[in-house]
Amino acid sequence: MIYLYCDGACSGNQSKDNYGGWGSVLVYGKHVKELSGGEANTTNNIMELTAMIEGLAAIKVTDKPVAVFSDSAYIINCFHQKWYVNWEKNGWKNSKKKPVENQALWQSLLTQMRRFERIHFFKVKGHVDIDDEATIKKWHKKFELDYDITMPYAVYKEGIVYNNRADALATAAAANIKGA
Repeated sequence: MIYLYCDGACSGNQSKDNYGGWGSVLVYGKHVKELSGGEANTTNNIMELTAMIEGLAAIKVTDKPVAVFSDSAYIINCFHQKWYVNWEKNGWKNSKKKPVENQALWQSLLTQMRRFERIHFFKVKGHVDIDDEATIKKWHKKFELDYDITMPYAVYKEGIVYNNRADALATAAAANIKGA
């Protein structure tokens, strides 16, 4: 199984002069690969989408199962509730008959997703303190219930570490854009 942890960050989201970053961490066995980038005048959703697109694009093999973890309800809900099916069917209009925001990024993400034989998307709680065992146990239990799966606690906790790392990469990339 290949694991992808991704996150986006944006300072001044929705303002004229903002800056954002994205981070992705790929894990396969003992191999870990980190990716990040950023841009000015962006949004948090754009950075979240970019993190997932870039992470998936970095995976060269397509016959291994992929588990994607994100704290973006926007992205995870799209896949779990299949919003994209209706968007495509309705000419990239949402349920309110308005154009889907970030259409080009969504199309790119769908292209990446469709490369894989088996891919699963999971919502995780972002920004969890790795030393807060009570909170991690609470979110671990919720995760197992939400997805009706059993995941060893140690595996879930390791995922928190990688998710926090993706957040740190995104935040650092955003800071680099601000400083540029």
